[in-house]
Amino acid sequence: MSTDNSIRLNKFISDSGFCSRREADQYIEEGRVTINNRDARKGATVKPGDKVAVDGEPIKAKKPSDRPIYLAFNKPTGITTTTDSKDKKNIIDFIGFPKRIFPIGRLDNASEGLIFLTNDGDIVNKILRADNNHEKEYVVMVDKPVTEEFIRQMSNGVRLFEGMTKKCFVQQQGHKVFRLVLTQGWNRQIRRMCEALGYKVEKLKRVRIMSVKLDDLPTGHWRYLTLEEIKSINELVAGSSKTEEASSKARESSKAVKKTADEEYEDLLTDEEFGVKVHSVKKSAPKEPREAPLRDPKLRRAERFSKPKADGDGPAKADQASTGKPMRKTKPASGKNLKTKSEHVSKKTDRSPKGSLAPRNAKPGAGRKPKPGGSEGSKRTAGTRGKGRR
Repeated sequence: MSTDNSIRLNKFISDSGFCSRREADQYIEEGRVTINNRDARKGATVKPGDKVAVDGEPIKAKKPSDRPIYLAFNKPTGITTTTDSKDKKNIIDFIGFPKRIFPIGRLDNASEGLIFLTNDGDIVNKILRADNNHEKEYVVMVDKPVTEEFIRQMSNGVRLFEGMTKKCFVQQQGHKVFRLVLTQGWNRQIRRMCEALGYKVEKLKRVRIMSVKLDDLPTGHWRYLTLEEIKSINELVAGSSKTEEASSKARESSKAVKKTADEEYEDLLTDEEFGVKVHSVKKSAPKEPREAPLRDPKLRRAERFSKPKADGDGPAKADQASTGKPMRKTKPASGKNLKTKSEHVSKKTDRSPKGSLAPRNAKPGAGRKPKPGGSEGSKRTAGTRGKGRR
């Protein structure tokens, strides 16, 4: 923190327990973070009194009295290690912890096993950085028999697109099962290492992180880390480097490190919440989709024919009492529009030119009146037809 009491934005979000710094940087790049209602940029700082929000949700600054929380969770397959509420199967909603926490690191959606959750943003990067050589142990099952050559290649390192993986401890546990200890954390590293050697991972389970073991913690359950586990972690990460704050300061001596860890251990002894009690995840009953009631077709047919008939041939219209719906009002027919059947028939047949009453099949000129002047005026010859049009 600088002299003006400002703090980097990603650290401010991480310290609040909303998410890790890595996820905070991602939210900032996606434009989901604001400072005082203005879009924030990566590398921005927060001053006292500034209002920070992620997706419109206010982020409160960490209080000095807030106690750090450390959970061990046995993640089942299908749960995503993210704090993003848009993911319906995110780990935070699955656990339902009453305070803001976030996962330390990741575990593939198809993988299971031990993962830590905390509200302590400072410890996250210390545990995750590969340079700190913190161990994570896995038990892996593959699709075909494990050979000595496979064990040798996995142990010496496998070339992936990021580079050569570090040498690691690999031991065969069964016909298709082996145990592996990593100090790296590349994305889907074990699966890609196996694929590079022609194997496919069928089951992957993390059983240890540093000195904390999964043991018999049931799948889908969580517990608080014990005081001994917290003390051990503090001792292991006390000299670790952070991701963004390069350790320009001199490292503390081993005596000072041990003293700090002992002080934190004594502080936690007064807290009754830490122990080995296992907590199950409370799952709400899934909402079943509403379905329309099934009705027997025979009953529907019987109801239809049992309805009272009107004067006509078809069924009578349901009245307001039976349906509960008001009947539609219709306007009475006016006398102007009332026509008899004979009038409609006469209108159809009366289509002679200009009001003539001659029927349709009458010969041309049958209804014409003779011109004045007798028959001589009415006679026309072929030579006079059309005269005057030329």
